[in-house]
Amino acid sequence: MKIPAQRIHPVLALAVLALAWLPSSLAAAEGHRVAVQGNGKLAIVGKDGKIEWEMPWGGIHDLHVLENGHIMAQQGGAAVAEIDPVKKEIVWRYDSAKENGNEGKPIEVHSFQPLEDGKIMIAESGVQRILEIDRAGKIHHEVKLKVDHPAAHTDTRLVRKLANGHYLVCHEADGALREYDGAGKIVWEYEVPMFGKEAAGGHGPEAFGNKLFSAVRLKNGNTLIATGNGHSVLEVTPAKEIVWELHQKDLDGIVLAWVTTLEVLPNGNYVIGNCHAGPGQPLLVEVEPKTKKVIWTFDQFDTFGNSVPNSQILDAGGEVLR
Repeated sequence: MKIPAQRIHPVLALAVLALAWLPSSLAAAEGHRVAVQGNGKLAIVGKDGKIEWEMPWGGIHDLHVLENGHIMAQQGGAAVAEIDPVKKEIVWRYDSAKENGNEGKPIEVHSFQPLEDGKIMIAESGVQRILEIDRAGKIHHEVKLKVDHPAAHTDTRLVRKLANGHYLVCHEADGALREYDGAGKIVWEYEVPMFGKEAAGGHGPEAFGNKLFSAVRLKNGNTLIATGNGHSVLEVTPAKEIVWELHQKDLDGIVLAWVTTLEVLPNGNYVIGNCHAGPGQPLLVEVEPKTKKVIWTFDQFDTFGNSVPNSQILDAGGEVLR
């Protein structure tokens, strides 16, 4: 809406004039501060797109920045480590390949979650279980998982403990999202649809399947699902009806590849991970769901490469669902 000139306050007029003369480099500062891993480094990138902090670190599938500023990330195939970013030192580590009866077994960890009571939830693929451990590695709770196509690399992707004590588990090879109660009973299950298409191999935009990566339980009770190589995000009701969907080429100029992380910001926008999409495509996309308008993109292929499966927005404020 155009404001009549006679109604503009002099101070407001000066502010508008100043904004008009802002250098274009400051326009990028309207983005997000984000923690991210790629190209052999773990980093925090500022709103201006510049790296504020980094250290060498291998590939990950899960990532959490704690309230004290420490970073928790996978290390290698089966360990979870807590990093003091100031000292760039590991201050805590748990290796699922060696602890609590797993020695000699094929184990991979693709997801973990720091819990409010100080314990750590870890999903162990290969032995198909969820553990809640304390910092000494003692098991306080264990849940066995149902896996139809068992394999250490694909039993699970992201797993999240919900506020009601249940666990939302993405079973990659099964193409299914399962909700388990605290006793390990499946109370809800959703098979990711193929939408009448044939499966296609690969990791980029040319691939296709239902190897879901992450899921978020929304405040309205529905579930938001990132379908991995399905190149889509689906909102599904408890009755398993799709009420909102975003597919590979729904966003102008953007092609979704392996859709990984999901964050729901306090303003309701979705931040979507776009892994293996190739040069010229963003690694992260913020979308206003009602209009499917792109609000922000994180396009740092040259810095972080083609494999950025996880990230965390650090400046959203309030409660972020992820």
